[in-house]
Amino acid sequence: MPHPPPVLRALSGLLVGFLTVSSQALAQAPAEAAAGDIPFEEYRLDNGLHVILAPDEESTSVAVNLWYDVGSRHERPGRSGFAHLFEHLMFQGSENIGPGEHPQLIERAGGTSNASITEDRTNYFQTVPPERMNLALWLESERMRALRITEENMRREVEVVKEERRLRIDNSPYGTTQLAAGYYAAYDSASCFAYAHSVIGSVEDLDAAELSDVQDFFDLYYVPGNATLTVVGAFDETPARELIEDYFGSIPAGDAPPDVSCEEPFSHLPVDQTIQDSNATLPAIFLSYGTVETAHADAPALSVLGRILGEGQSSRLHQRLVRGEQVAVQTAAFSSTRRGPGLFQVIAIANQGVEAEALLVLLDEEIERVLEEGVETHEVERAQNQLRSSVIRSRQTVMGRAEALQSANHFHGTPTAILTAVERVARVSPEDVQRVAREYLGPDNRAILRTEPGSATGEEDR
Repeated sequence: MPHPPPVLRALSGLLVGFLTVSSQALAQAPAEAAAGDIPFEEYRLDNGLHVILAPDEESTSVAVNLWYDVGSRHERPGRSGFAHLFEHLMFQGSENIGPGEHPQLIERAGGTSNASITEDRTNYFQTVPPERMNLALWLESERMRALRITEENMRREVEVVKEERRLRIDNSPYGTTQLAAGYYAAYDSASCFAYAHSVIGSVEDLDAAELSDVQDFFDLYYVPGNATLTVVGAFDETPARELIEDYFGSIPAGDAPPDVSCEEPFSHLPVDQTIQDSNATLPAIFLSYGTVETAHADAPALSVLGRILGEGQSSRLHQRLVRGEQVAVQTAAFSSTRRGPGLFQVIAIANQGVEAEALLVLLDEEIERVLEEGVETHEVERAQNQLRSSVIRSRQTVMGRAEALQSANHFHGTPTAILTAVERVARVSPEDVQRVAREYLGPDNRAILRTEPGSATGEEDR
């Protein structure tokens, strides 16, 4: 069974979880590009499948990585959670594969496999020995060609997803607040439902799902013309092309999915909401500012700003709120960019005896410092070095290189974007950081979510 996506795993812990969200969001921009060149070839099959091949004679394994252009942003009201449901259903067998056999076959071949989902995409990935690349390709083609979608499979996995939600969100400290801060409050649900609902979906929508609706969703999005297959590692290109053509070439292309609508997503801001959380023991503040998509020119400066404000013990928020004033036990800030409009998020969890409002005052003071005084050159350089280091580390595996090519292609429109992301970050100046802070971190462009320990009720004041 696939593990839950990273953003949902991050909800399961109090402090470790927030660090996970922060580090992953901060790594997103550089992870969309390699620190250097990754030689590759790309082409399309007649049915539209986009293929990226990056053979590497120094590797000892092969990554087979398939991204579908489908995530929660593609769902419609009343049918949320379908993309996440398929992250589970895709492991329930096909015409020639039994339920749960996909990961078993990969494991027996000496490999590993998994899947994850975000608002913007779903990926299925496996790392295998070179001689079993054919197995990984065949397994992926099988579930694309003939996934077994039955009433029994669907209802069983709906219950699995509901239990996952209860465990990792509904019964997790700050889970409901983080979910609201990350997906709901900052986006206008009327004009941008795509990003105004959670990846995991609502219990009501999952219970109301009909088999025909689920089958239609699969037929629309899980087709060659809506997918990119990336293979990286120890293989020869010619036989790889032949295998891909044999396994995927005869699958029907499918129709082009409709465009995603998201107009004026932040027009309803500001929002001020209080959530009573029976699982929380300390007050907390979650701030979400409306920003830009990953490919936007301002995205690198926002990533650097997040590092300066809220990444690590040297960050401004940690130094002021945790070490200095000792009013918080944890702080974080990060840019969470997406294919559509993104967010800049700031989090602080109070120390014993400290009210949430006191945290907000200090957070606002630190943000105002950036707006008025800017940032120091050495702060920018440290953030750039951290981002560059994360890129280099992420390229040390064949799967890391596969994800880099996929992400560059998906978020920037071409895998060649792996060559420019580090450069984009390196060009960020202190003036750029202050400019984007002034542009996006205004009080009228944010959702404030206060968590108060207590019964699970909430009230909203816009």
